[in-house]
Amino acid sequence: MNNSGGNKKGSGARPNSTRPSSNKPKPAMAKRAQGPKKVKPTTKVEVVDPNKIEKKPNQAPKRPKVKDEIRLNKYISNSGACSRRDADIYIQSGNVKVNGIPVIEMGYMVKPGDVVNFDGSVLTPEKKEYILLNKPKNFTTAFDEGQENRNVLELVRGSTNSKIAAVGRMDKNTTGLLLFTNDTDMIRRFSLPSQKSSKIYQVSLDKNLKFEDLEKISKGLVIDGHRVFVEEISYIEKEAKSEVGLKLKTSNVKVVRAIFENFKYDVLRIDRVSFAGLTKKNLPRGNWRFLTEQEIINLKNT
Repeated sequence: MNNSGGNKKGSGARPNSTRPSSNKPKPAMAKRAQGPKKVKPTTKVEVVDPNKIEKKPNQAPKRPKVKDEIRLNKYISNSGACSRRDADIYIQSGNVKVNGIPVIEMGYMVKPGDVVNFDGSVLTPEKKEYILLNKPKNFTTAFDEGQENRNVLELVRGSTNSKIAAVGRMDKNTTGLLLFTNDTDMIRRFSLPSQKSSKIYQVSLDKNLKFEDLEKISKGLVIDGHRVFVEEISYIEKEAKSEVGLKLKTSNVKVVRAIFENFKYDVLRIDRVSFAGLTKKNLPRGNWRFLTEQEIINLKNT
């Protein structure tokens, strides 16, 4: 007799199985411990010798800082060839060599014994000289006024072998403080309208200065299209009203003269009694002296 409920292929769970049936999920397998990640090989890094100096095209090698070094642009300026600013232009254009090697690096340091060639000529730096003169009449800063009015350089002849020049201009009738130097940077700086140092002038007029004109001058005025700022103006104590003290920043004596001529006064004499903090104390008319180190520092900081 056939058993219709016999074992058929494809039937469900086997009836004779004794294994209990369970629907519980199997526990997750523990992750296998991972070792360190493999690092991808990188390109080989070239080891640089710290003692090896790399030379760039058209550039002298750098050196460790040594005593008495000086910036190249200052070295050129000290030689009297040009100002520092102009020296930078020559350096950038490749017209400066140090020990035969073109230098285009800004801030390059020159050490004692280096040979600097500037635009085809070897430079010899000069020590900076600063000389203060109490100028008398009948001497001028110009070179083309004939034999009658001699040049102010005659008054400081023998003071130095350096090639010095006057800071600013003075005509034959102007007296007082006049600075000479071979510091081209300082000469240029004091000639700029933006320079900040004050000068004091004592001005002698052909007639008394009216008080209303004094007040107008104190407020400043326009001369030849340029604004002139006057710091102070006053009558000279215990003197006639034709003697006036004037304080302003310009070192151009022509401006001082033009201020009063603008109000129809003739200027008889101009005496510069103070120049950027320097005075005529212990300096008789016609005499000169070297500036002290502190005075030079003060000048450079004005």
